[in-house]
Amino acid sequence: MTTSTFRSDPPQSVFTAPTQTDGVTLYYEDLAVGQCWKSPSRRITKDDVASFSSLTGDFDPLHRSAAAGSGTKTILPSPFGEPVAHGLLGMSVLAGLSTEHPRAATLALVGIMDWQFENPIFFDEVVHVVTQVETVIPHGRRAGRITWLRKLISSDGRLLQQGRFVTLVASHKREFHGNSSSSTAAPRQPR
Repeated sequence: MTTSTFRSDPPQSVFTAPTQTDGVTLYYEDLAVGQCWKSPSRRITKDDVASFSSLTGDFDPLHRSAAAGSGTKTILPSPFGEPVAHGLLGMSVLAGLSTEHPRAATLALVGIMDWQFENPIFFDEVVHVVTQVETVIPHGRRAGRITWLRKLISSDGRLLQQGRFVTLVASHKREFHGNSSSSTAAPRQPR
């Protein structure tokens, strides 16, 4: 198994918590290629893995260990030497950690591209996300299509997962564009 290590020499424009962008919603016009943010850290616990198993129905032996003294011989040993978290749990944690770092006026997630599961996530691993803007493209008159490179990184610097999320982000124009009908107009009558 090859181990990928994330180099901790991020671009010069990295924003880490707390930053001047905390609590500020960023719109399409506020985003530029190369901007980068680091999320706070989060521990992925055995209980998180058990809850994810219950939610998804994925009870693969990779994600659990035989109870000590249970005499159970049916659970195969992990090829990683110990149980690992679900890859999709890692991706879900990444999605959650990156919603506020940065906080964008997201309208929709439209795609996930080139996703790679680089290294296993072990129980009690502490992770954080580094998000970088890769592309900013206008989408209609009141939104932009943003491609974000997102990396899930362990506290020891191992690159666990990476790939691209593509989202639609509202423009300032959308925020301030009111409904064309007057607020004092009579409500529509049902037919």
